[in-house]
Amino acid sequence: MPLTSPRRSALVDQVIAQLRNQITSGEWPVGSRIPTEPELVELLGVARNTVREAVRALAHNGLLDIRQGSGTYVLATSELAGVMHRRFAGADPRHIAELRSTLESSAARLAAERRTERDLVQLDALLARREEAWGSGDAERFIAADHALHMAVVAASGNEVLIELYADLGDLIRDWLRGDVGTELTPQSHLDHGRLVEAIRRGDADTAASEAAGYPFVCLGRSDAAPRAAALSPAGG
Repeated sequence: MPLTSPRRSALVDQVIAQLRNQITSGEWPVGSRIPTEPELVELLGVARNTVREAVRALAHNGLLDIRQGSGTYVLATSELAGVMHRRFAGADPRHIAELRSTLESSAARLAAERRTERDLVQLDALLARREEAWGSGDAERFIAADHALHMAVVAASGNEVLIELYADLGDLIRDWLRGDVGTELTPQSHLDHGRLVEAIRRGDADTAASEAAGYPFVCLGRSDAAPRAAALSPAGG
């Protein structure tokens, strides 16, 4: 096996770390196109080959998607998220709903028992943002706001393992919501999440768990009931 220069290897690792940080921090969100190779060379002050090697490494790990003739796009927020996205992207929607129901009901129960005042302030703010996003009629904005609220419920559980696991599933869940919501929001398909937040506020663990467990199946059931030819799907949970 040929030896490589330690200095060059260390430089590539540094570039990988910087690019990964842009992704994990949300500076480069999932689905966005990252700067071009010449732009990265100028921004980082390193050679083109170093940038190319770093980008290829992150693509291999599932964080980036190199599309010839189009650019390089953010595919996932972590290596594990990338693996999960590739592994389960074609999974049965009912199985995704069952997974969401299991994780989110457990998180909601824990959140009702452990939530802090700071958690409640965050949940109120994100619930309001979700309603504003719904009112805007912007499906992509609503998906982001809906997912952020569910992520905050999980965060209020105080279970670091559950939080990390749910975060790594985030890209897959957003894709599922995107397929459920479609491109148009309809008033009759609005799904209220106020009861969930209020149950957590009251410390009512049973109600919080029940509310969270049911949302994915309500969405799934309405999607299954809608004619496939009609491109209007109900809003996600």
